[in-house]
This record gives sequence, C-alpha cells and structure tokens, in this order.
Amino acid sequence: MGEISLSELEARANAAGIDLSQIDLDSIQLPPGDDFGIISDDEDVYQEEQLDFDYGLGNTIVVDNLPVVPMEKFSKLEGVIRKIYGQIGVIKEDGFWMPVDPDTHKTLRYCFIEYNTPQEAELAKEKTNGYKLDRAHIFAVNMIQDFNRFMKVPDEWAPPEIRPYVPGENLQSWLADEKARDQFVIRASSDTEVFWNDARHLKPDPVYKRAYWTESFVQWSSLGTYLATVHRQGTAVWGGASTFNQLMRYAHPQVKLIDFSPGEKYLVTYSGHEPSNPRDANRVVINIFDVRTGKVMRDFKGSADEFAIGGTGGVAGVSWPVFKWGGGKDDKYFAKNWEEHDFRIQFLPSMFLNLGGGNQPARVSLVQIPSKEELRQKNLFSVSDCKLYWQSNGDYLAVKVDRYTKTKKSTYTGFELFRIKERDIPIEVLELDNKNDKIIAFAWEPKGHRFAVIHGDNPRPDVSFYSMKTAHNTGRVSKLTTLKGKQANALFWSPSGRYIILAGLKGFNGQLEFYNVDELETMATAEHFTATDVEWDPTGRYVATLVTSVHHEMENGFNIWSFNGKLLYRILKDHFFQFLWRPRPPSLLSPEKEEEIAKNLKKYSKKYETEDQDVSLQLSEQDREKRRKLKDEWEKWVSEWKRLHEVEKLQRQMLRDGEASDEEEEYEAKEVEVEELLDVSEEVLSF
Repeated sequence: MGEISLSELEARANAAGIDLSQIDLDSIQLPPGDDFGIISDDEDVYQEEQLDFDYGLGNTIVVDNLPVVPMEKFSKLEGVIRKIYGQIGVIKEDGFWMPVDPDTHKTLRYCFIEYNTPQEAELAKEKTNGYKLDRAHIFAVNMIQDFNRFMKVPDEWAPPEIRPYVPGENLQSWLADEKARDQFVIRASSDTEVFWNDARHLKPDPVYKRAYWTESFVQWSSLGTYLATVHRQGTAVWGGASTFNQLMRYAHPQVKLIDFSPGEKYLVTYSGHEPSNPRDANRVVINIFDVRTGKVMRDFKGSADEFAIGGTGGVAGVSWPVFKWGGGKDDKYFAKNWEEHDFRIQFLPSMFLNLGGGNQPARVSLVQIPSKEELRQKNLFSVSDCKLYWQSNGDYLAVKVDRYTKTKKSTYTGFELFRIKERDIPIEVLELDNKNDKIIAFAWEPKGHRFAVIHGDNPRPDVSFYSMKTAHNTGRVSKLTTLKGKQANALFWSPSGRYIILAGLKGFNGQLEFYNVDELETMATAEHFTATDVEWDPTGRYVATLVTSVHHEMENGFNIWSFNGKLLYRILKDHFFQFLWRPRPPSLLSPEKEEEIAKNLKKYSKKYETEDQDVSLQLSEQDREKRRKLKDEWEKWVSEWKRLHEVEKLQRQMLRDGEASDEEEEYEAKEVEVEELLDVSEEVLSF
C-alpha cells in the first residue's frame, strides 16, 4: 500500500460513506513503527527526538549505585529495594531484575524496575534520584528509554550546523488590516478554521482552514500573537496573519489544559494521570515553558488535591488556571491558588490577597509585591464562603462574603468593596435591599467604576447597577438602578465598558438584552434559542452568541451581532464546539491621544462613513444582481414549461376525447351519482 495524505484519506472515507468525525481516533492502535502508509498531518510527530510511549520502555527505570552483595544477601537487598519502590507504584509481576556477575556471583550495582504505567516510573525517578540508602550508596535513577538518547551522543564533539537566517512572517501583521477587522477561530467536527469578521459585508471572510490541526482544542495567546494546538505528545504554537506556521513545540505527554501568562512570556501546561492503585489520588504534572525557547522553567508535580483551587474552567478534580500572574507585562510573579487551612491567594497587578477561615475570623490582607508590605487588612466574622472580583485595572476589589445567620441555619450575602488606589485603601460594606437575595452573577465594568449584580430567585431575578463614584459623592458607592424581573443568569460587559448584555443562557433559552448603562436604557432585546455562550470581540464593536454541541445537538453555530443588538449574520455548523476571538494587545496610544481622538471623532469618522457608504452601495448592487439573476432563472423556467406545454398539446387533446381547448371555464361540470350494491344479508327474527 502506497503512502496517502490525510486529504486523500478523507476523500476515500467520504466515497465509502464514512464520517471520520464520528470515529474515536484515540482508540485506534497501530503496531509500533508502522503508520500503514498514512502521513501524519504534523510532519514532526515522528521525528527521532520525540519520546516513544508505545514501545513498553517508558515504564521502566534503572537504579544505579546499589550495594554489591553476594548471593546469600541477594534476597535481603531485593526486599529493601522493593519496599522503597513498591510504595511509589505497582511493580509488575517479574518487573524486578538485578543482574549478577557470573564470575564473582555478586550483584552489579544496578537493577531494573518495571511499573504498570509510565507515570509511576516518572514519579519513582523524581522521588528517589539522589536517595541516600547509606553514606556510601546514593541512588542514581534514570528512565531506561533515556539510554537510547545517551547512546546517540557522538564520541567527538562537532560544532553545530549554522542555519542561514530566514526572515519569518510578522506575527503582528494581522493588526494592520486595512478594514480594521478582527479575527476569530472556530472548531467544528475535525476542522479548525480562522476567519476575519467582515461585518460590513455581513459574512465571515476565510483566512485559514486545516483538518485534524489539534486533537482536542485550540487557544489564542493572551495578546493574540500565537495560536496553540494540543496533542498527545504536547503543545505547539503557530503564528501569522494568513499562513499559520509552527513556531515552537513543548513536550508534555497527555497534556489536557494550557494557559498563557498575560505577557505571553510563559506557557503553562497541565496533565493528570490515574494511578494504578485506586486508593491513590490522581497525579498532576504542571510545566511552565518559556514560549520563545521551549525550555521548561519550572515544574510542579503532586496529587490533584494539591491543585484543587483555581479558576472556573478545568477538568475533573482540578480548577483552571491554577496560577495567578502579576508583575505587569513582564510576568514577574505568579502564585498558586491552594486551600490548606482555608488559605487562598490571588494576584492583583503588584498586589495579592490572602483569605483565612476556619474557626477563627476570616482575615483579608492586602499585601504589596515584592516588598511583602501589608497595605490593608480586615477581619470578617461568621463567614461561610468568600469570592473575589478584581476590577480590570486593579482600581477596585469586591469581596463577596456569605455569612451565617445567628441560628447558623441559613446564610446571607454582602460585599466588602476596597478602593485600592485611594489613600489608606478605604473599605465600604454593601448590602442589597434584600440581603437574603441569592447572588447569581457579579461583574465589574472593564476599565470603569461601575458593576452589575444579578440577584433574587429564578426564573426572573433582578439586575442592579452600582457606581463607585458619582458626580456628588466620589467616595461612596451608589445604586444607579434596578431592573425588575429579567430573564438573565449571566452578565457580559463590553471590553470598552458602557454597554452590557443581560443574557439568559442554557435553561433560559438564549434571551438577550442589550443595555446602555450610560443612558440606563435598553437598546434591543433578542433571542438566540438555546445559546450557551456569549463572546465580545476585543474592541467591543461586535459580539458573538454560540450554540455548541457540548450542550445541544441541534442548531449548532454562532450569530454575530452589533454592540447595540442588530443581528448581522448567522452561521450554522454541525458538531460546532469552540469559538474564540483573537485577542488584541493594549493600545500604543497614550490616554491623552485617545481622548483627543474621542473629541475629534467626527473628523476621523468621515473617512469610514464614506467607506461604509461604498460598501452599502456595493451590497445593494450585489442584491440587485442577485434579484436579476433569480428573475432570469424564473423566466427561463416559465419559458421552458410553456414550450413543454405546447409540445404535449396533442396528447392532452386525445385524453379529452378531441376537445382542443385547455381553458377550464369552457367546460361544463356534471355530477354523476353511481349506486353500487355491496352486500345482501338475510336474518330471521323470532317473536
């Protein structure tokens, strides 16, 4: 069988009526070293430097620097080694071999141990390399598969080959789009596609499409420079505006989650592995890579319980992301969220917050990094739970505090509001009009001073808007308005502030209300039936609503709306499950320049208004051309049927017994009654 590409394989599958998207490719196991002539879509997957996980050696370690003992002490030494390594994982039956010198009948200072899984072998290497059995015997532990790599090291050093410099594509070139459009990526079935959002032409403009580009999901980096794909061998990043070339790979077997630092300097990868012993916790491996060089800067290994507190996403047992970053664009600091003795930590740019709990009063402490100076602290009493909400600029912090009532049978909610940038960091306490209301959602206005809260009972809770400053009193929080009885369970502020979408997702059947907070008025109400997600573009001009196959099998796809609630276009995609806008880096303009542009917006907008008119005329002409084409097709169809009608005239005349006319009104309709005897039966009645 000759080699075939994936595109040829797809063509053969389509010809055979096979839907490749319904096939679990992970369940297909090929013999080691045999690809059955199918070329991988990732040309580097099978290069020699890739770790080999299917040859049966990945779960075997070599333990060196063992004591040399005669045969009469062999069993005792084996028992000691088995006891040490049996506590780490399950050693296979016949999975222990300690060779003996045939001349001296003594051991040879090393042994081989084979575990059930590669993860157990990796953990054994990590925990026992450098283990001190006694003063003279310190273990040196290696994976047996590492020896293949060591054997390939040449005896003589040779200078590395110097490759000629080849200039790459400008990774920020997409930001210079003449139409000032934004890009987004979608995943549907086995395809990954990148589009321009061409809202003027009311359609997406294709940029790049690739089948089987990733094995699970894709993710943009924090500033939109890279697109990351996830594979069983690890993660890869790609870059470009129209052609996405592979820039770097990061080896992390069985990786499940990834996250970029805010400045794109580092990539965090996560994998979780089930232990052989069901009583043990899942083992977690987290690596932090340098994005440019691909080197591992830090790694963290442990049980899933150690990484259980984090963000809102993730997989079973682990919230994601685990780390919080600080230190501005240089990504100087990161902190792990954990919960030991009810202690939690979260970052603010240059600051973090510690939360204590348990039997003692909870204590909120605001500490500056790197000086570790405590700037503000407050004790909280009768605390059931807390949740932190940072404003995007770090100007404000809201701590949602759930407290027990005096009877301890129920809880009520209030907010502790910190004014971070003001002198002495004043704290305000905010309680809702009905403090027993359940808090469904909370969201700060990006770069602003307002926040919104959904509170009350389903199915029609209330939505309240608050401001941290007003024209009359800049130091007190004030309520702007409360919207009663809204079908909403989620809040989505525009990235530029001012506008917000009150969304009723999933169980609320996709109810959408586009609200102007400046004017405190509704701009539009709409519905995207069974919508599961809402995603604003990074400029706040457009917003996407999604129906993914993760939650619904019907009507999968996305709608693109303007900021004020006008539906621009709708795209349906079978097996659609991911949509991500490409992030934009912060503006290079100074605040003064942005303010100047805002003041002179009419002058700048004339150019774009002219372009919009040209596009509108072009669309009108396209619509007229489309209508002309439909009219021509209709007239052609009518003409053809008239011709056939004339050709069949004699046949119709014969069927009408010689009558030539086709006009129905020239005929007289007659009704004819026909009686038919269906059955006769006789029955004798007795009196």
